[in-house]
Amino acid sequence: MTQPVGLGGRPMTPPPGVPAEERLIARFHPHARHLFWSALVLIVVAGATGYFTSNLPAPIAGWAKDWMLWAAAGVLVLMLVVAPFLTWLSRRVTITTRRVIVRDGIGSRNSTEMSHARGYTITVRRGPLQRLAGAGTILLSNGVDAPLRIRDVPNVALVQETLADQVEVGQILAHRDAQAAQNPFSV
Repeated sequence: MTQPVGLGGRPMTPPPGVPAEERLIARFHPHARHLFWSALVLIVVAGATGYFTSNLPAPIAGWAKDWMLWAAAGVLVLMLVVAPFLTWLSRRVTITTRRVIVRDGIGSRNSTEMSHARGYTITVRRGPLQRLAGAGTILLSNGVDAPLRIRDVPNVALVQETLADQVEVGQILAHRDAQAAQNPFSV
């Protein structure tokens, strides 16, 4: 639990009219199962490069054959290992006590946010491979804005439960603050 806990295990809330402090609940990247093929390519390229160094056929002479082999291995590693890893690393989801933030992009950053206080529906989709990995895709829709799709969420059941709890707490606090604004003397 990320909030201070009072008696009875309930999170302590600020007095009516005082904004609640925004706290970090979770920060994660998409599930790393997409990096499986990159890891396999890295192992194969490293093994093949080690085996074929100084063992290439005769038509290519001298040290040039080793340099060509190492250059080809470097290009393969850059394209098939480093680029997918950087793409995976650039995608990040942050869940706080006030909102959900999805950031992605290597050169230019895109950021999408959705507030818990506005409320939204949570839809979870899990394909067969996602079920094996314990991952899933979460779709958040508040009926006004475009739906927010969070792909390949690791431990999707826990994230769904956390989001549902935060929507409930956010709506309770918003209702309480609205009541306090209507009748400021009923504290």
